[in-house]
Amino acid sequence: MERARILSVGTSHPPDRYTQQDILEMFRVVNPVVRALFAASHIQSRYLVLPQADASGRPAETQGQLLKKHRRWALRLGRQAIDRCLENTGIKPTDIDALCCVTSTGFMLPGLTAMFIKHLGLRTDCHRVDIVGMGCNAGLNALNPVTAWAQCHPGKNALMVCCEINSALYLYDDTVNTGVVNSLFGDGCAAVLLRADPADEPTFAPRVLGFQSHLIPDAWDAMIYRWSDTHGRFGFNLARDVPYVLGAHADIPVHALLDRHKLKVRDVSHWLVHSGGKKVIDAIKYTVGLTAHDVRHTVDVLRTMGNLGSGSFLFSYQRLVAERVVRRGDYAILMTMGPGSTVETALVRW
Repeated sequence: MERARILSVGTSHPPDRYTQQDILEMFRVVNPVVRALFAASHIQSRYLVLPQADASGRPAETQGQLLKKHRRWALRLGRQAIDRCLENTGIKPTDIDALCCVTSTGFMLPGLTAMFIKHLGLRTDCHRVDIVGMGCNAGLNALNPVTAWAQCHPGKNALMVCCEINSALYLYDDTVNTGVVNSLFGDGCAAVLLRADPADEPTFAPRVLGFQSHLIPDAWDAMIYRWSDTHGRFGFNLARDVPYVLGAHADIPVHALLDRHKLKVRDVSHWLVHSGGKKVIDAIKYTVGLTAHDVRHTVDVLRTMGNLGSGSFLFSYQRLVAERVVRRGDYAILMTMGPGSTVETALVRW
């Protein structure tokens, strides 16, 4: 059985770009601790869908408006990401045989797959699955079954789309927890196309060799989605020790995955890590033994776009491909982290 290849990646984001200072002023943040969080996040700008201010001078949205925003912008950004993913492949939306949509920033029934098929020209007999609520690690959680589907259906096109409208989770107050979330996340969408082609297929695209997960049950509530009676909507909570918990366990799935393929960390040429935040990236670097060069794309995504949730690693992947430094035979590790708490990894080779 031929392994599936990552044939193409396309990404998109909203048109409006905000600096950290823009957001502090827009939200009228006066808490010095929160202002310091924004200044120390190593994020320069993010693309967000933010509402106009209400009578209090702060942005205001009901839970219903937030869900509508998620649906509207997921469709818009999903269309752009899918078009960019397919534009140089010769593949049309009607050529897609399986569709998987990932999101943790809005609940829909039916899900994004049904909406994309209705509005974006995919076939009505397209196999589909929606993965909702797994968080920032979900891109690799979903890539695993999508890869398996492609390998079981050689020559068929499988598409995964990660749509995160993180601004649909924003609360507006002056508390530190709200400040952490509002200082970190950006809106964005990424689509990736996979297909299992014959071994002699000349396409220069990496094959997915395997996956490895590691769940940390003792930290199950370190990242959690909760209803806020105060605000009348859902909000996201991040525990202070998240970077250290993830960092302390990051090497476990990495070494398990590499050992299975008789490889060492030094054999991996490229590292595409989720842009979870500066402290998370630093903890991963220290534990796994990575250099600043190894995580340059992750750092760039964080600096210019913030934490994009489940599709973050695909934004880094796109930057690596654009560099044109990858050589045939190179290995890469893809790594995401998120609620559970979980570290997910995948190994690919060009």
